[in-house]
Amino acid sequence: MENWQRAFVLHTRTYSESSLLVDLFVENVGKVTILAKGARRKKSVLKGILQPFTPLIVQYSGQGEIKNLRQVEAISLTLPLVSVFLYSAFYLNELLDRVLLAETETNTLFDDYLISLQQLAQQVPAESVLRAFELALLENLGYHVDFFHCSATGDDIVETMHYQYQSEKGFISSLLQNSTSFTGEQVLALGKREFLTIDTLKAAKRFTRMALKPYIGSKPFKSRELFLKI
Repeated sequence: MENWQRAFVLHTRTYSESSLLVDLFVENVGKVTILAKGARRKKSVLKGILQPFTPLIVQYSGQGEIKNLRQVEAISLTLPLVSVFLYSAFYLNELLDRVLLAETETNTLFDDYLISLQQLAQQVPAESVLRAFELALLENLGYHVDFFHCSATGDDIVETMHYQYQSEKGFISSLLQNSTSFTGEQVLALGKREFLTIDTLKAAKRFTRMALKPYIGSKPFKSRELFLKI
């Protein structure tokens, strides 16, 4: 289908009495804001289609920051997300909407996002899915950290040693143990994106919060507020 692109809705907001502004995550394009004219009208089919977690194909046009939606179709049913898995998916959307720059291609991130949604729909442990996606997001943002070598010496990371994390530089072997220190086992788990223990999972959350902070700022996530109500 010529000029159709795969996409997901990240966020919607009212534009007028009858229209919506929609932030889309578009394959090979990144975040695109489109104007969906008439989407708020009672008889509009767009209202039911432009929903989060529904795989879409879209056509849009325009040269400015806000594009005009031409056509949109759902290519499958909305992914079946419930409870903590639904809130986790909303966190992914909120994270992408906050971090992505308009129309900046993000390599493999669209596929990473789709895989993460599918895993959440299959009820794969949510914390593991979120940490793996956050690491993929950091990589796509150009935040490259070597999780397999000491950044000071180039030596292999050793499971039983401790390492200090230095922002955007990497891990340096150290005897200190504080909020920025990790065991070699935890560092290697980050590199493999495999969190098989509670300890490595907690360490991954600590690392991604530190690494993402410059991108997301201090504004609270609404999706985290939902987590607290579970």
